[in-house]
Amino acid sequence: MSHKWIISRHTKDIDSLLEVALLIKKNQNTITTSDKDEILKDLEQVGIYTPRFNGKKQSTLDSKINQLAFYMFGYKAKINGENRFLFSPLGNLLLKYKDNTLKKSKIFLTMLWGLQFHHPHSQTDQKFQLYPFRLLFTLMNEKRLEKKLFVSEISYLVMFETRMSSSSYELLVEKILVFREKTKEEIADIFQNDDTTDLVNAVYECDYYLKVILEYFSLIVSSEGELITKLYQGSSTTRKLNDTFCSLNPEIIDYLAILEQNFSFKDLPLSFTESKHKLDVVKEIYNFYPHFLLEEIEEERDYAILQLPKLIDEYSKNRDNKNAYNFEDVLEKGFNTFINVDAKKIAGSGNTDIECIYLEDETVFAVEAKSTKNKLSLINSGRLEDHRSKIGARYTIVITPRYVPAVLKDIKNTNNVIITASTFSEYLYNSILKDERNINYEEINSIVLDNLGSDISKKISNITLQKFAISNNTIL
Repeated sequence: MSHKWIISRHTKDIDSLLEVALLIKKNQNTITTSDKDEILKDLEQVGIYTPRFNGKKQSTLDSKINQLAFYMFGYKAKINGENRFLFSPLGNLLLKYKDNTLKKSKIFLTMLWGLQFHHPHSQTDQKFQLYPFRLLFTLMNEKRLEKKLFVSEISYLVMFETRMSSSSYELLVEKILVFREKTKEEIADIFQNDDTTDLVNAVYECDYYLKVILEYFSLIVSSEGELITKLYQGSSTTRKLNDTFCSLNPEIIDYLAILEQNFSFKDLPLSFTESKHKLDVVKEIYNFYPHFLLEEIEEERDYAILQLPKLIDEYSKNRDNKNAYNFEDVLEKGFNTFINVDAKKIAGSGNTDIECIYLEDETVFAVEAKSTKNKLSLINSGRLEDHRSKIGARYTIVITPRYVPAVLKDIKNTNNVIITASTFSEYLYNSILKDERNINYEEINSIVLDNLGSDISKKISNITLQKFAISNNTIL
């Protein structure tokens, strides 16, 4: 079991990685064995893939897909026994601006800002509970460290941090300053005398992969230093530890400050142990999509419509206990994106939050916006029934970020259903991306009517994956 962060090291050829992503997006059908052979052939023709061992290795393609998942381009999930890959909002955005260096830098930095440990597609031990890249970039912006970090410091100290708070951050800075006083000979002794492979792997992942990737996306600049020592992995593998340091690209520092102001390295990552459905947490992680990024990169599409799914997810959590009304407002706009739904916010004491009409058959339904900083602990089904009676509604959709399992008992055998906010926002985002003018409510309406008294989030997720995700029988 490794005692350090595990950084994906499938490839450091980012051009080939992005090419794979584009080919996956282009192929909207099942990616069969022959399809993957064709992708590898395409990569070979453009000179960014060379088959090894006298044959094309589909494991090469699978490893690149794993790296796309690690770096937050999208996530993998299974639907009806078939494994699929769904691109994240930021993954889609980066591919759109892959030829714009500055915009690509800011988008990828944002992707890293949402990357957490525990990570759904990383082998890093679950004891690590932090946002690794928030910490890394904050340290590289630290005046006391002269706004730079050495590879030796990252490999020996930073990559072994399991949790982060104000006090642990101060302690880490002090450790780095003390370590920085050591001579090259003393540093060489530390790395050579280590009796595990952790330090060798840390140097390898940091210097050979992570540094290269961060430089490719113009997030850092590095200064190659003199050799400190050679490190041995097994009897034949040698790694070099150089006196190399990394510092931030000045062009991204202002945007980095915005990220730091809104999302701290001290934030607790999302937990998989507190949720009944792991996929709900995965969706929430990959839906990290700060609204201010769109303005920062001057996104050409309509800000309001593109930000809507993200705001639904963001306001549902009500972190500052002041977003309840905002949540109702964005849900009203969200349901009005459906071409055959007319939604109107009512709210107020004794009323449902949003009254909706499904225009195909004039069915009236209610939407209850349950924003909560913690988990929703109770649904008063009698009160929701009264709300429905006032407007003649057939059913109620309760939208909330997360809830305790007992809530399902509250709605059993009633005309209520639950949809988690991350599920609804993900469905809406992908629908808007595909065709924002013709989003049809019919399939959700059918699921609601067939599953009254239950949580229909998984069924909505399945639709999202079926309609918008790329299929691959060997992705997982």
